[in-house]
Amino acid sequence: MPLIDIQDLKKLNQLLWNILKKNLNTAAIEWIQHKITLIVAEDKSVQLQLCFAHLPRIASKKSINVLDEEVQQINDLLPGFVIHDWTTDKLSRVWLLMQLPPDNKETYIKKINGLFAAAEMNEQIALYSALPLYFYPEEWISRCEEGIRSNIGTVLEAIMYDNPYPAKFLSEPSWNQLVLKAFFTEKEVNKIYGLYERANAALTETLQDYIQERLAAHRTVAPEIYQLTQQTETTK
Repeated sequence: MPLIDIQDLKKLNQLLWNILKKNLNTAAIEWIQHKITLIVAEDKSVQLQLCFAHLPRIASKKSINVLDEEVQQINDLLPGFVIHDWTTDKLSRVWLLMQLPPDNKETYIKKINGLFAAAEMNEQIALYSALPLYFYPEEWISRCEEGIRSNIGTVLEAIMYDNPYPAKFLSEPSWNQLVLKAFFTEKEVNKIYGLYERANAALTETLQDYIQERLAAHRTVAPEIYQLTQQTETTK
């Protein structure tokens, strides 16, 4: 099972396709539909890898237009999942990943891992943004943890921002690592889904040390750090 139930996933799949069609020209839509047929039919990953790499040339990299009601529908189906600031190539890649047949677990995981292994930066962004949409969600925990160790800011943001997967599946130590790295790299931490719900004593202790270090160096402290530590105190 993916992060959401199958029926909601089907609704989300159709919703994203409708948004995609509004943002692509006819030639791009026909190209993607043709490639999906080939990708679904193949046992190996040749068409998948070629299509995944080639999509920006077909779909372009312009910002998508999405209605407020569509944003709300997406959130109703998958709380915390936000796409309004995505580009057409990113949405195309994520939607493409949703079309992979999940019936054979080993093949499904192998195909997505193959994309991760060869991915350049923008491909990584799409792959990590799609984490909450994959089947067999427990299988992607190590991939998520690996991404948190990345030094590429936009890759980190794909995992941290508007992505409900980490809050649901990461262990407490891995979750804390994500949050700490967000503060250390000065990310917009309020875009982290589940930030306050997963506040915990170990994270608070580390953040309190971090506060003291910042103050001793006469540096500012993000207000969200105080809010997180207070959240833990109120839940004790």
